[in-house]
Amino acid sequence: MPPLPPAAPPAPPDALRAVAVAVLNLSGLGLGYALLRRWLPMAVCWAATAVLLLVALPADADGVPAGALLVYAAVLAAAAVHGAIAGLRTRLTWPSRAPLALLLGVALLAVPAGGAVLYDGARDEAVQRMLLDRLERADQVVTEAGRQPFTRAEADYRKALAAYRDLATGHPGSRAAARVPDRMKTFYATVGAPYDRKDYCAAVAPLGYLRTVPQTMPKGQLGSLAGWPDDRLATSLYECGAAGLSKGDADWADRFGELLTTFPESAQAAKVEPAVGGAVGRAEQGVRGDEPCAAVERLRDLGTRISGLSAKPATSGGALAKDADRASGSAARGMYACGVDQYREGDFEAAQKTMEDFAAQNKNDGNRARAQKIAIAAEIARTIPEAGKRLPTTASGGSIEVTVQNDSPDDITVLYTGPVTGSFTLKACGGCKAYPFGTTIDSAAKPCGDSGRNYPQRTISLPPGTTYFLHKPDGDSVSAPGTDTAKLEPGYIYTECAYTTQGLGTTA
Repeated sequence: MPPLPPAAPPAPPDALRAVAVAVLNLSGLGLGYALLRRWLPMAVCWAATAVLLLVALPADADGVPAGALLVYAAVLAAAAVHGAIAGLRTRLTWPSRAPLALLLGVALLAVPAGGAVLYDGARDEAVQRMLLDRLERADQVVTEAGRQPFTRAEADYRKALAAYRDLATGHPGSRAAARVPDRMKTFYATVGAPYDRKDYCAAVAPLGYLRTVPQTMPKGQLGSLAGWPDDRLATSLYECGAAGLSKGDADWADRFGELLTTFPESAQAAKVEPAVGGAVGRAEQGVRGDEPCAAVERLRDLGTRISGLSAKPATSGGALAKDADRASGSAARGMYACGVDQYREGDFEAAQKTMEDFAAQNKNDGNRARAQKIAIAAEIARTIPEAGKRLPTTASGGSIEVTVQNDSPDDITVLYTGPVTGSFTLKACGGCKAYPFGTTIDSAAKPCGDSGRNYPQRTISLPPGTTYFLHKPDGDSVSAPGTDTAKLEPGYIYTECAYTTQGLGTTA
């Protein structure tokens, strides 16, 4: 077997060659190893670069993981150091001259540098696409929320607004941020859509919410939108309040109150007082209609609610105060018509209370005297329904004398109604006692039968016809009222006797 040829002697040390190999390896392609004919380390460099490309591509918004970059940088540094050591005493295949190899290595450094620049551009584009996707998702949230009532959609609107705000402030130079102002126009139009549909009550809450948006969004993103909801909200508050006022809803005053507080100098606020005054006028007309009691309640409610409005900072506050006084006064006066209606409907208990209240609150009213008589008749009719078949008049006096005596230990109020209506009080009978149950005027020991006793009495003059009497004990007595129905005819003298039976009250 012929002897092997002797190995080539090592090349003399060459620092420039070592630097050239190190620089060539920094390209990430292991070219320094290629010039030294060291294929395995070169393959390692190629493998490391391939793994990095697999991790980095396609470029996304998050970029290359920091760990992968550190590992790759360590591989390149190791390849550069190892290549420099190997190239110090190893000749190059091509180019054989170290200066030329170094020049080639420096030129090839443009490959990873250019790759990094291209990757950054691709990553920036990925970021732009990610932000545009985020913008589109926010747009979809707004679109979906627009199909729901505001109370259910408000949380979604806030979520979308937060996304727009993040794009505008966190990524101001992005294409997505440049589109935010237009998206805000759509946002405002979607949230405020009930106003365009003239659903004014439903528009109040979303328009109020839109007025808070400038507190969180940069002014440059809103422009004229910052004041967009104001006039619409003022109109919605007025129209919703006016509709509620017309229908008698309970919250109309809240709407007008918010309008007068938030937009006191607006044209809409100036329309509140005329609307309120018109409602008072319609309620006053209702007192003369078929349901006077409902109209009185309406006037009372108007008076209370308008009083609250008159304290709001509006230029019509003085006029509103006058409307409140007018409504309250009309309600007090309208109680007479209400009491008459209750009496005619047979609701004598309500009629009595209404007329008593009317007389107490309207001492100078021309209907006061008759109201007092109607209250008397209503009280009698509560016990004797027949007494309420005719509405009392203010007539008094007559040709037939009726003497009423009190044989009772209690003060007695005597009420009567018929052709005339009235009442009076008889003092208690000193020494008189309650009679046993079952005692009547025809009994042996009949009431008012002691000719020697001086019974408290009073004589009244009444016209012929049927008169209904009610005797009721005054004070703390628990005795029940007594009743009598007298058919009065001319030529007779009539006597009424009020007395008390034990346990069951007075009778006549």
